[in-house]
Amino acid sequence: MRTEILEAASGLLSELGGEAGLSIRGVARATGVAPGSIYQHFRDLNALAEGLHEFECERLLALLERAAAGPADPVEQLRAQLVAYCDFALANPGHYRILFRRPDAPPPDPLTTPLGQVVGVFVAGFERCRDAGLGVRLPGRDAGLMVFSTIHGRVAILLSYGTGDIHEHLARTIDQLLSLLVDT
Repeated sequence: MRTEILEAASGLLSELGGEAGLSIRGVARATGVAPGSIYQHFRDLNALAEGLHEFECERLLALLERAAAGPADPVEQLRAQLVAYCDFALANPGHYRILFRRPDAPPPDPLTTPLGQVVGVFVAGFERCRDAGLGVRLPGRDAGLMVFSTIHGRVAILLSYGTGDIHEHLARTIDQLLSLLVDT
C-alpha cells in the first residue's frame, strides 16, 4: 500500500507542479483510500513528502543507471547520465523540485542522502573515466559535485526563464563541463 500511495502522490506532483498543493486528503483520493489509511504509512504530510522525495530519487537513480547501460565509453556514459538527469527535470518539474526539499535534520555527509546518491552517480562516472586511463582534472567527488551543481543551476534557470532550445543549451553546457574536466 505504501508504494501505491507514493505512486499516487507522484502523479499529483505532475498535476500540481510541486509539493505545495499536496494534501493527505488529495493523496488519499488519488489512491482510492480513506485519509486515515495514509496515516498508517506516513505520520503526517511532511513524512509523506519525505517518502516522496526518496521515491523520486529512486526513480531518477534507476533512470541514470539505464542511461549508462548504453554506451561503452565512460565519458559517453557520463554524458548520457547527465542528459537523462536534464530530461527528467524538464519533463517532470514537480518531481524535480521535490528532490531538493530540505531534510528535517542535516546529514553528516550530504552524499549519503537520497539526492546525494544521485550526485554519487556522477562521482562514480568520473571515477570510471579515471579508471579507463583518462585524465580527470579534479578528484571524482569534486568533479561530481561541480557537474551536479552546474547542471542543477542551469536546469533551474531554464525551467524558470528558458527560451529557445532548452535541450541545446543543456547539451552545450554538458559538453563544456566534460571538456573542462576530462582529457579525452
